[in-house]
Amino acid sequence: MHLLLDTCTFLWIVSDDTALSEKARELFVDPANNAYLSPVSAWEIAVKYKLGKLELPDFPARYVPQARERHMIECLPLVEEAALAIDRLPDVHRDPFDRMLVCQALHHAATILTPDPLIAAYPVATSW
Repeated sequence: MHLLLDTCTFLWIVSDDTALSEKARELFVDPANNAYLSPVSAWEIAVKYKLGKLELPDFPARYVPQARERHMIECLPLVEEAALAIDRLPDVHRDPFDRMLVCQALHHAATILTPDPLIAAYPVATSW
């Protein structure tokens, strides 16, 4: 199974945060699954860090790729076809980061690992 990590899910995995659900942890460590982080999540992390809304032990430009590699999380490329599909999504909510993750998951037939009920309201596979 292809797992696209929501931004918060990625941060909780790499920091071993207890907010990560047991099911999400099991899916992530299952060797049959491949975990991915979107550049959209890297962008969201960098934006929140710059605004002072997210504390990290290092600058995002170092922290994100190092944490991703340490936890064997692959980068899921953002392709034009997925980006342009955003206008076909229902207006569940306005978060552009989440909307693009949904488009990527749909394009790549991935399950989004997220606790966000708004993402789960889209026509996309989710798990938590």
